[in-house]
Amino acid sequence: MSDTVLRLNDVTMQFGGVVAVDGLSLEVDRGEIVALIGPNGAGKTTAFNCITGVYQPTNGQISFNDQLMVSAHPTGKMKRDYKGSNSEKYLDQKIIDPTPDEITKLGIARTFQNIRLWKSMTVFDNVLTAKHMRNKQNVFTATFRLNTAEEKRMRQETMELLEEQNLAQYKDDLAVSLPYGLQRRLEIARALATDPQLLLLDEPAAGMNPQETLELGEFIVEIQKKHNLTVFMIEHHMDLVMRFCNRIYVVDFGKLIAGGTPNEIKNNQRVIDAYLGVAEE
Repeated sequence: MSDTVLRLNDVTMQFGGVVAVDGLSLEVDRGEIVALIGPNGAGKTTAFNCITGVYQPTNGQISFNDQLMVSAHPTGKMKRDYKGSNSEKYLDQKIIDPTPDEITKLGIARTFQNIRLWKSMTVFDNVLTAKHMRNKQNVFTATFRLNTAEEKRMRQETMELLEEQNLAQYKDDLAVSLPYGLQRRLEIARALATDPQLLLLDEPAAGMNPQETLELGEFIVEIQKKHNLTVFMIEHHMDLVMRFCNRIYVVDFGKLIAGGTPNEIKNNQRVIDAYLGVAEE
């Protein structure tokens, strides 16, 4: 197995006549913390949605742990209306379109730009429900209560995750009752409950002040090491990105315009013009 956990080849997502992501190719290596940055509307969340099965890309391929996970090419009316790159490149390839739950079971978990907790559930049940994604029970074992040991293990692991996130004291509270910052932590705990290898974070520092953002960055590094994760994040807080990420990709109008280390990115004139605005001295 190579060091590349996630690979996008020429991924394009077209909605009607609008190309939201156009020919995006990038790699995320094992153990890295990598950022995807760019202006609002640049296609960052759309790319995440293609990776996690929320959208089927219009064209291109996505591999996870060296295995082809998603493969697409324009079909039907889109063959005529396609405006993206590489229109002929994947036409002879079989379409592979896994559902979000199938992708989660492969080892990819995510959080969302807008928090999506199960609001009618308690903090504990939000995490426990995610834990059940990997349980081995069926109708037979459930009927005859043969899964007691597994259920006990999952409940114990749920409490351990809540303690890790400093959420144990809120375990019986409704998720929606938590302050914003704690809801963010709960969403991360729920993602970790699926035992991922790759964690996708969509603007995890949104709505946080500078001190909270710094603490979040330190926390991401902590869980990355503790859970042996690879982290791929979308983020607008450049202090967090520049301080804690190993590499950065930059997109603008759906196209990749740069990739490199934080130092390379902050001094890239094309990135400065499109997004950062001012080069640091």
